Parts: sequence; structure tokens; C-alpha cells
Amino acid sequence: MSSTDTFAPPWWLVTLAAVMLAGLLRALRPGHRRGLRSTWVLLALSVGVQLLHALAVASQAQGLARGLLAAVVVLTVLATIRLVGVLLFELAMPLVSMTAPRIVQELVTAAASLAWVLFWLHLQGMDPSQLFTTSAVITAVLAFSMQDTLGNVLGGVVLQLDSSLHVGEWVRVDDISGRVVDVRWRFTAIETRNGETVIVPNSWLMKNRFIVLRSGEDGPALWRRTLNFQLDTVTAPDLVIAALERSLTDATLEHVAAKPAPHAILMDATAGYRRYALRYWLNSPLHDDGTDSQVRLHALAALERAGVRQGLPQEERLMVTEDDNWRRANAQRELERRLDAIRRTELFASLPRAEQTTLAQHLIHAPFAAGDTITRQGAVAHWLYLIIRGEADVVVQTDGVSDKVATLRDGDLFGEMGMLTGEPRRASVLAATDIECYRLDKDGFGQVLKARPGMAHDITAILERRQAELDERMRRSTQAGPAPQRDDLLERMLSFFGLGMHKG
Repeated sequence: MSSTDTFAPPWWLVTLAAVMLAGLLRALRPGHRRGLRSTWVLLALSVGVQLLHALAVASQAQGLARGLLAAVVVLTVLATIRLVGVLLFELAMPLVSMTAPRIVQELVTAAASLAWVLFWLHLQGMDPSQLFTTSAVITAVLAFSMQDTLGNVLGGVVLQLDSSLHVGEWVRVDDISGRVVDVRWRFTAIETRNGETVIVPNSWLMKNRFIVLRSGEDGPALWRRTLNFQLDTVTAPDLVIAALERSLTDATLEHVAAKPAPHAILMDATAGYRRYALRYWLNSPLHDDGTDSQVRLHALAALERAGVRQGLPQEERLMVTEDDNWRRANAQRELERRLDAIRRTELFASLPRAEQTTLAQHLIHAPFAAGDTITRQGAVAHWLYLIIRGEADVVVQTDGVSDKVATLRDGDLFGEMGMLTGEPRRASVLAATDIECYRLDKDGFGQVLKARPGMAHDITAILERRQAELDERMRRSTQAGPAPQRDDLLERMLSFFGLGMHKG
């Protein structure tokens, strides 16, 4: 049975119908022009072969005419198979809310085309199985030579079926970052922001790690960005963190997501500077560099408004020329800051400036982070603390139960009984926020007291009043026990400093 007898229909009508259908698809789905490219090639070849077939029939070349007609049949059916694939996967399935990966469409179309060719060979009286069993050696060589190709095909199928990778998602492969524009049977195409298309074999993606930026269930894809800043060590870290976070929360930037909110953290502390990280969420990976630049501009402006300077590594900072005048001015500024803390403290506010200056010279800067234990109940420590910024909680522990009895704020002091009498701490003091304190030890206060012992009477009166207030707060606490019995406070203080009783 010849192919001419088997396929009686006028194939030019079938070809014309296929051309019209392909043209309709191109008009209705302009985005699928690339997928129809091979179909147009097959139809063009079919038309060309049909013209040659007509010439052969006119020339009475029956053998050539039958061969050309067989070619027309193969080409037209292959083109029709591809058209049916486009209709099924690109038009019919989306209508019922179903989608299939592109690689599945290509493999199904390729399998149908191969099945048609094998069926056609069978109709011609040929046994297709002989093509694969003629030589076991040739088959083995072909299988070995195609292992990379098969790996790419299987890799592409697995990547699509297990939802590892989708067209349109943003990915990063090694140092390449871009959007997936196509997943084919051999490779995955990634388009970078530079307009470059990077071809990555599917088998490589199956064997290596890559990063996918994927949309969440409740919103668009968000990408957390981290910007680092090297800043000086003068400004307290909590103030720097607050300034960095406000730089974004108080601004409106196009591609910065409002939620999750941006936040800053202290990453490292080294000689000459502290390294901070400002983290925000980007809602458009295409604009990462430009948005990073805008965030840096806002952050640097906010830092400058807050008086925060850029930090320099120690070796560079040591190259700055600091003359005697600069050092004296800097020392004077620090002394005035300490004097201000002394004057705001009730215990020392009435002292003459000379004694206040002596105390200020013995102050030691002592910062604490939120959550730190500054003093612990029962501990013995011969110094007190002056709070210049922040809040702390006074906590008393009785029978294993902790009870908050007071809150200390700017200008308050604590631990004075430990410095003045040497008695153990009656309560623990915990940093409720980041705190800046000055610490004054026994030796610094002892110099002032020895120079003017008469001031012990005034200080004793203040201490007795403060202790009475603390005892009252502890008495009201359900967890606190009775206040301890006290002997003469003035006598104990003078004895602790080795002065004996001074009648003033």
C-alpha cells in the first residue's frame, strides 16, 4: 500500500487550514509567536514540497510524486501536532485554570511527533524497532554520548514538576542575579538587569545550589537587603540604631516595603569604629542597586542630623593631627559633661564647684545595654552609679520571688550605701533600656570627704531620707521583708572612710 493511496485527502486543504489556524493563534496570542516559529517553518516546507509534487505529477514522474507526497504528509501532520499542542496548553488549559510547564509542553509535543513518525514508518511497511536494534554497540555509544542531554531534559522536567523554579521568578546563581525567562528541555534562561541572557544547563541546576526569590502566600516577593555603615564609637549604639531606623520609617521610598519594618543592628565593634547593619525589605528585585542608593542617602542624612560621624580604622585615625589645644578643648567638654551629671544629683548638688570638679575627675563612663544587671542584691561593691540617660528597674528578691519596687531615670543615682558605708546591695538594679552611667568609687569620694569632713552631716541627712523612702517602698511590696535595723549612719560612714567621729 503506497502513501499516495493511503492518504487520499487533498493535503493542500489541510495545509491551508493549518496556516489559517496558526495565523489566528498569532493574532489572538501575540506572546506565543516564538512558540509558533517551528510550526511556520514546517508549514512553509510543506507548501514548498507540495509545489514540487504538483510539478512531478505534471511531468508524469509517479515515483517522485509519491515520495514528495509522503514528505507533505509528514510535514503537515508534524505542523498540526505542534498547533494542537499550542491550542491545548496555551488556550484550553488556562480556560479551566490549569497550567503546565513549558518543558512539559515541548516534551509532549516531541513525543507525539516521534510517535507519528514511527507510525508513518510502520504504514510504509518498515519496522521501526530495527532502527534501535541494528547494533547494540551503536545504541550504547549513542546512549553514552547523550547522557548530558538526557540529564538536562530530566533536570528541566524535575525543576518544573517539583516547583523548584518558575518562569518569572528572580534567582541568583553564583554571582549571577536575574529573572527566569524560559525553561527549555536543555537549559534555563536567566535575564540579568544588564539585559544579558545567561544560559544555565538544567543538569547543573540539579546538582548545585541556587537562590529563588519567591512571592509569599499573602503578598509579593520581598527581598531583605542589608547595608553596612562604619560609624564612630562616641555616640551610644542605641541612638545610632534609632537614627538609622527612623531614616526609613520617616521616609517614603518607592520600592521599600513598609512591612516588615526596617531595622538596624550592631554587627561588630573594632578599633576606631563600630559596624552597623541597616536591613530593609525590597519589593522589586529589578531596582535593588538604585533603591540601595536611595536608602544610603536617607540614612547618611539622618546620621548627620543626629551628629554621628563616620568611623575610621585605627591606623587611619591615628594619622589625624591632634594638637594640645584640641586635646584641652576635648577634655574640657568631657569635664563639663561630668560636672553636669554631678550637679543634677541631689547628693552632690550642694557641694562647692571645687569638690564637684574633684568628683567629676574620678567619674568613669559605664554604659549598659537593655537587660544588663548593673548591681546584684547581696553583692559588695564600693561605688555608686549616676544615670545620665536611660531607665533602670530596682528589683528586690525575697524567697526566690522578684518584685519591682522602683524605676530610676535620668539624674538618679544608686548604690550610694555601698560606696559610703560598704554594706551589701539591698536590691538588684536591672537596665530597662540602654543606659549611660557614670561610676564613682570610694577613693574619688574619699578625697573630697577628707578635705571637708563637715559635709558628712549634710550627706547623712540626704541618705537617711532616701533610705526611708526606699524602706517605705519595700515595706509596701508584698514580697519584701521588714527593713533592717540601722545604727548611726554618720558614724558608720566616717568609720568606713577612716575618719572617726567628726563633730561639725
